[in-house]
Amino acid sequence: MIERVVRATAEAKGCRLALPTASGCALVIFGATGDLTRRKLMPSLWRLHGESCFDPCFAILGVGRSEDDDEGFREEMRRAIEEFGEGPPEDDAWRSFAERLHYLGADLTADAAYDELAARLADLSSDPALANHLFYFAVPPDLAPRIVRGLEAAGLADEDGGWTRIVVEKPFGRDLESARALNAELRRVFDESQVYRIDHFLGKETVQNILAFRFGNMLYEPIWNRNYIEYVEITAAESIGVEDRAAFYDGTGALRDMVANHLLQLLTLTAMEPPVAYDAESVREEKVQVLRSVDAMSPEEVAERVLRGQHGPGRIDGEAVPGYREIEDIDPESTTETFVALELRIENWRWAGVPFYIRTGKRMSRTITEIAVHFKRTPHSIFRETDGSVEPNVIVMRFKPDEGISVTFSAKVPGEGMRTSRVRMDFDYEAAFGVTLPEAYETLLLDAIEGDPMLFTRADEVEAQWRVVAPILEAWEAEAPAGFPNYAAGSDGPAEAARLPARAGHAWRPLTGIDEGPAAGAEE
Repeated sequence: MIERVVRATAEAKGCRLALPTASGCALVIFGATGDLTRRKLMPSLWRLHGESCFDPCFAILGVGRSEDDDEGFREEMRRAIEEFGEGPPEDDAWRSFAERLHYLGADLTADAAYDELAARLADLSSDPALANHLFYFAVPPDLAPRIVRGLEAAGLADEDGGWTRIVVEKPFGRDLESARALNAELRRVFDESQVYRIDHFLGKETVQNILAFRFGNMLYEPIWNRNYIEYVEITAAESIGVEDRAAFYDGTGALRDMVANHLLQLLTLTAMEPPVAYDAESVREEKVQVLRSVDAMSPEEVAERVLRGQHGPGRIDGEAVPGYREIEDIDPESTTETFVALELRIENWRWAGVPFYIRTGKRMSRTITEIAVHFKRTPHSIFRETDGSVEPNVIVMRFKPDEGISVTFSAKVPGEGMRTSRVRMDFDYEAAFGVTLPEAYETLLLDAIEGDPMLFTRADEVEAQWRVVAPILEAWEAEAPAGFPNYAAGSDGPAEAARLPARAGHAWRPLTGIDEGPAAGAEE
């Protein structure tokens, strides 16, 4: 991962994290008028431009289906930045950014599109730096193989006078078979070092901080195992619904959309062994080993250890929201899951016997993403005659909202006798370093331009993720869900989800009203 510098002083709290200047190249965005480009890519590119992160020889060529020209594309991207960025761009700053924007209207299923693309890139390549090409696949996954073949036929896969890299968005296939087929097609044309499979969760500074917390502190790493940890929770709950992704989401569902990538990535970072070095191959190898160690479920185990749900109508923040089946473009009899909870077991020396509980859902009571590591109780309580049971320690790594880490422990309550209470030590990422964290896509775009694959997934890693969820998908295809919808919008999910951890005497952390005790030093 490229180095970043924190420029913060006591007088400059809240400044942005300073990012480096990237090499010159031509960035080609396939799907340039789509939702991902408008919401994420273009606002991130705009911010990077404002931070002077681009070489003077840096061009952006959007490729889309609409018949537009450079000026029309620039105006559309200005509106996107105004809507999804940080307000209307100032005229002078916008003009300098707009000069970098170009557009090609083309049908990506036609051979001629790639010949036109090659000619357009040749026109832009007045400077040698623009012979470097980064192709970004902001398109549905089923279109990716066609683009690969088109680039090959037009000679754009060759590294002739510069480097060539591709960025492939998730979902990387729909299942293990399609992921293998896509990997095979990529390997046929590109070297693995040229392929960057993006998972934007990995671009978050707080997600990367998992490794620093685990392997940079002797206080925690020796107890990060089955001898001291009782169970682990990984939660990604969202109060929002499918929004304008209805058509995509109804053919995908929560398991494919969240578990098969984002949440399994959090699992690997939480459970991996120490890499021999902090470099891309060492880190990714240890992540793959975790996925290979996840116990594959039988159909009977899927029924026992996995629960799916779909939200009905309800209220969130006092406003009525419709049920999933009532949303426009959703089949009124859809069986797509908007919630999934599962228990995974990692069968290796470090984690044997420790359950990992994962849950994610739409239209839940709160938006929160966190990893909660629950430690075992002390083997013997010397306070049991005066204070009953002392609560076990919990380490919570928060990614959304209020990025940071909290550690709960027991302390004596002031006064006579021995009575303990849970207290909390908090680390807030932005407050501690005095910086505003960059968006994940900003980090990942720079890394792809600089050729750093640390925060991108490897071919075997993607396939290993699909191997974990494949038995679940197969079991679900064999039997339709019963009782959908089974949770109200604005709730913590299906009530039945509580049975997964309850079988071992565990419980989910509530999404609302979480009581971890007062922060250390605070009054009760």
